[in-house]
Amino acid sequence: MGDKLVIVESPAKAKTIQKYLGRGYRVTSSMGHVRDLPKKELSIDVEHDFEPVYEVTKQKVVSELRQAVRGADAIYLATDPDREGEAIAWHITQAVSVPKRTPVHRVVFQEITKNAVLQAINNPRKIDSNLVDAQQARRVLDRLVGYQLSPLLWDKVKRGLSAGRVQSVAVRLIVEREESIEAFVAQEYWTIEADLSKQGSSAKRDAFRAVLIERGGKKLDKFAVENKEQADAIVADLGGARYAVQKIVRRDKRRSAAPPFTTSTLQQEAGRKLGFSAKKTMTLAQRLYEGVDVGGDEGAVGLITYMRTDSTNVSGEAQQEAREVIGRLYGADYLPEKPPVYKTKAKGAQEAHEAVRPTSSARRPEAVAAKLDRDLLRLYDLIWKRFLASQMAPAVFDSTTVDIGAFTRGQGTGDRGQGGAPYTFRATGSVMKFPGFLAVYNVSLDEGEEEEDSERRLPQLSEGELLSLLALLPLQHFTEPPPRFTEASLVKELEQLGIGRPSTYASIISTIQDREYVELSEKKLIPTTLGRVVTDLLVKHFPKIVDYDFTSALEQQLDDIADGAKRWVPVLHEFYGPFHTTLTNARSEMRNVKREEILTEVLCPKCGLGFLAIKFGRNGEFLACSRYSKESGPDSCDFTSDFHRDGDGKIVIDKAAAPETSDVMCNLCGRPMVIKKSRFGPFLGCSGYPECANTRRIGKDGKPVPLPVPTGVACPKCSEGELMGRRGKFGRPFYGCSRYPKCDYATNSLEEMAPVVHTEPVAKPAAEKKPAAVKKPAASSTKKPATVKKPAASTTKKPAARKKSA
Repeated sequence: MGDKLVIVESPAKAKTIQKYLGRGYRVTSSMGHVRDLPKKELSIDVEHDFEPVYEVTKQKVVSELRQAVRGADAIYLATDPDREGEAIAWHITQAVSVPKRTPVHRVVFQEITKNAVLQAINNPRKIDSNLVDAQQARRVLDRLVGYQLSPLLWDKVKRGLSAGRVQSVAVRLIVEREESIEAFVAQEYWTIEADLSKQGSSAKRDAFRAVLIERGGKKLDKFAVENKEQADAIVADLGGARYAVQKIVRRDKRRSAAPPFTTSTLQQEAGRKLGFSAKKTMTLAQRLYEGVDVGGDEGAVGLITYMRTDSTNVSGEAQQEAREVIGRLYGADYLPEKPPVYKTKAKGAQEAHEAVRPTSSARRPEAVAAKLDRDLLRLYDLIWKRFLASQMAPAVFDSTTVDIGAFTRGQGTGDRGQGGAPYTFRATGSVMKFPGFLAVYNVSLDEGEEEEDSERRLPQLSEGELLSLLALLPLQHFTEPPPRFTEASLVKELEQLGIGRPSTYASIISTIQDREYVELSEKKLIPTTLGRVVTDLLVKHFPKIVDYDFTSALEQQLDDIADGAKRWVPVLHEFYGPFHTTLTNARSEMRNVKREEILTEVLCPKCGLGFLAIKFGRNGEFLACSRYSKESGPDSCDFTSDFHRDGDGKIVIDKAAAPETSDVMCNLCGRPMVIKKSRFGPFLGCSGYPECANTRRIGKDGKPVPLPVPTGVACPKCSEGELMGRRGKFGRPFYGCSRYPKCDYATNSLEEMAPVVHTEPVAKPAAEKKPAAVKKPAASSTKKPATVKKPAASTTKKPAARKKSA
């Protein structure tokens, strides 16, 4: 009789669960996905209902799982409780070929604790095909968009770029925010503020500030006082005025706690309070969820619930435990009458899930501090405090609003005139009466947000009381541009727009930085020139793909598939028809469009006639003269240079560094070769240039690419050259004609080739010592290398339709 096999994603998770299940169970891991779409092919049969063709990505893992499955009495798939986890479970069943007689169960749990795991094992279900279809639809959509848009970016901007259904929308948000900042024109406005005090008092506690809100019975809006002249006129009119309290309004103001964390709010708050990136936050949260050895009788235990969720729901058991902890630590006054219920504001939230919370409120951060590293402890402390605060009573503030009349000459404090005093000032104060949840936790604010109940004390005042004027202050202000996005505020914006899902936020932000569309400066996300160019191109030719509402609506349709309300194939047909038409039209429109570049106002320092343009190479941005053209001959200018921007954003050409001499000798003339740099990266050039124009490529390992080796085989295309053994960009061997670029024949095999007939001996390549790794040089201006003709695009057979299995 064999064991029951439990399959999870990670070894850490497997270790924790094995401890709970004990004998009779064997827990192993799949190390994440075991199947995926091949990277180098579309692998979507668009003509047969978008049937995906998967490949096994972890052969060794799958072989081990197959062997384990054969000896098991039952299979329990305990992957994560979301669409991705459901898809991984299904892919495992497809890859390992489970015997027909072996029962397969799907189990899910929101937390890795003994009770949760045992309860899940005792209440298994079948794999949810709706969730699998939703994940598969997302994967297919992303492949269709990325695989077919990216080549256009390679051709018109820079090789290696990528477009994405969600990432491109995120970049657009950042680009448009930056454009709003650049286009922003500050508007001047003034406020008139008065420092007042109780008459006859010199105590600081009896002084306070009030702001002018009304003139002649008319409310003043923000821009009512537009300039210094208007402000000075009001100050002059108030000369000698008397100030008296007209109205006092006091009330208790209750402030409720924020709900427990979702993935989005966890990433936002960890960014604001702890300075963590979204990616770091999720990495640490994963560790807390999968299990940490806390010592004692517990050993390894999951400290938080599943961290990919958009729900604020909390189980009744967790709420009851939290109430017991609150009562013990803070007293009965800090407990609300009933446990609070929070409603999720995010679009498409999965309410069946739980919020991110500690698996046990009784496990205080200080109790596990010795077992956690610093950042892990800081994140656990944040999650624990936020959850405990969410179950506590509201904070109560004594809020006071005081209206003060300023009576000018000839008008007494008892006169009503035009509805009262000619000028009315207002002062507000707020004093905490009961801390409630604030005894544990307070939410941080984004840039531009104001504290709701910042404590401002007012002295004891009574209606009709005369006040002393300490100072009358006309203050100049200017409106501020919208703030740049931080990682936290971008996640918040994506969530509010309904773009992306909890599991995708961290990877989106990481990807757009890795692709160099966006850079992080002082925790602010700033679009690069490349990000702007790509966004402009996509908005122009694919407006729907990067449209916020369209992307959000598509996310909702994926949610509908997960709920069983829609089928995935019709949704993809509805999307792909218009997308394919747009793609076809864009390819036609862009066929004769030259490669994207940005013309600057910087004059070329070499020819003095052309202006420098920002272009994009495989090593990033560089400057090139606008007069460069392969067809222009002597009228062309080949100047290129690296550059940087100064503090004002102006372009500064980098000074050319002296070429660095290498220990590689030129195989043609024997002189030392020097390290140079082109738009394609560093290369070796002969120090005898221009007498000797020999160059050699430098490989990814930092060493010169091996010299071509004669084969003694005649070129079958031109019959004049000899095939030479070479290595390609990725180190793969091939054979090319020695007369390249005049003859571009190349092959991977020499079979059935005729021997070359030499009329004179073929020179052998000069012997050279094995060079050390070449250090990359500083930026320098160099002649552009000759353009290599691209090989014709290879055609691949579309994958045959596969029978659906879900």
